[in-house]
Amino acid sequence: MSETVFITGGAGFIGSALVRYLIDSSDISVVNIDKLTYAGSLHSLGSAKHSDRHHFHREDIVDGPTMRRLVEKYQPDYIMHLAAESHVDRSIDGPGEFIQTNVVGTYNLLEVAREYYETLSSERKARFRFHHISTDEVFGSLGTSGLFTETTRYKPNSPYSASKASSDHLVRAWNKTYKLPVVISNCSNNYGPYQFPEKLIPLIIQKALAGEPLPIYGKGDNIRDWLYVDDHVKALWQIVTRGVEGEVYNVGGHNEKTNIEVVNTICSILDDIKPRADGESYATQISFVTDRPGHDRRYAIDASKIEHDLGWTPEQTFESGIRKTIDWYLHNAEWVAKVSGDYDGSRLGSQ
Repeated sequence: MSETVFITGGAGFIGSALVRYLIDSSDISVVNIDKLTYAGSLHSLGSAKHSDRHHFHREDIVDGPTMRRLVEKYQPDYIMHLAAESHVDRSIDGPGEFIQTNVVGTYNLLEVAREYYETLSSERKARFRFHHISTDEVFGSLGTSGLFTETTRYKPNSPYSASKASSDHLVRAWNKTYKLPVVISNCSNNYGPYQFPEKLIPLIIQKALAGEPLPIYGKGDNIRDWLYVDDHVKALWQIVTRGVEGEVYNVGGHNEKTNIEVVNTICSILDDIKPRADGESYATQISFVTDRPGHDRRYAIDASKIEHDLGWTPEQTFESGIRKTIDWYLHNAEWVAKVSGDYDGSRLGSQ
């Protein structure tokens, strides 16, 4: 009998990659819950949205009664919670939405999951997991050395990361207090196809092709660990199906890069595969702008636990993944136009 997974945020960047992966490579039935905010689009599901194993519901996770009804209807074996407001700059401009979705929404789901779990047979209880997908930003900023581990102290510095830290703590508390079987994962910066154009890599690609300035915060020396999204969703499935109840797993790409390195790499690849008409490098469009308030200096993930315990390692290097990403955006301008909506590439979160 096919298992069923309940995925929140399944029309977003990582969520849609997870849906596509499960529909394409398994016999899992997917219940996809997404309220289709600016960053969620059914266009991101590709052919998966037409599968008879894909069941989409446009709903808000803050609506507890509706979540309860859907969980009771589909009787999932796993709940994978990805729905979140996720852009740091937007959280600076409007933190309230982040508290509602990321904190209140997570609370609602935990309560729905707890009530549902208590109705399951002992056999199904043994299999059930509530998987909360979080971020390395909850740990704050690293110095020039060291790595985030699963036991690193939380020190969030933005409204976004504070809201995710809050939801992580709620999930842990529901495990310790109510014995809800949970797993938590904290990932590094994701990139790849179908990412909303406000994020660094798709933003730089689009602005480069449009001949616009390429905005780099501060000196461009902030460091992030980059993880190709298709590698990430494979890790997520390993965690929810094989991870130990109550455990936390860090997922990283082993690809530390400064922001200016990332932008220069994109420019170099575009110079090679889609040269500017005037023969100049896209790098001449780089423009340094005032830094983001509270901008964390460095993130870097120690992913040795998931490698040792679950056998997962990323398949893509940054060099291979960024080429795949650029190639995808070059061939999918129609998708970018469809999902961009009112977003015109202008800066957010600059106060």
